[in-house]
Amino acid sequence: MADRRKPTTRGFAQTSSLLQDRIRKAGETRGFAVTRLLTHWPEIVGDDIAAIARPVDVKYGRSGFGATLSLLTTGPHAPMLEMQKEQIRAKVNGVYGYNAISRLRITQTAPTGFAEGQAEFTYRPKPKPKPEPKPEVVAEAQSLAAPVGDDKLRFALEALGRNILSKTKR
Repeated sequence: MADRRKPTTRGFAQTSSLLQDRIRKAGETRGFAVTRLLTHWPEIVGDDIAAIARPVDVKYGRSGFGATLSLLTTGPHAPMLEMQKEQIRAKVNGVYGYNAISRLRITQTAPTGFAEGQAEFTYRPKPKPKPEPKPEVVAEAQSLAAPVGDDKLRFALEALGRNILSKTKR
């Protein structure tokens, strides 16, 4: 007797992997690439939102046009993001040029304490160092604050004078 093959679901698993690539490519041809959302998140939504939330995944619904974007944030920031849902959705859709995202879902997690639920948001921009003031600005600030007798007050007035004199004129 010939070897009979046992029925398995491997054929379906292989077909789903083929379809997954085609669905992703079809989405990219319409301008919707999920990786673009992940890699350019701070430029899309701004540094303030990127510092407190990050995109997790995009799921397509069964009916209708548009997808659901899931955002991960810590507990205290969730209400603030909830109020900004429409602005975030508009910014993301503005990048793609059409309503690629129809819903936003906010997921809260603990910042520490759970191995799976730890959230680290690394999009916070580093502060820029202040440039040193010019020597003539320092000298002028010292001469203006020189008549003050109290040392602490004189140093504070010198710092204030340096800040005011080193500002660019608009």
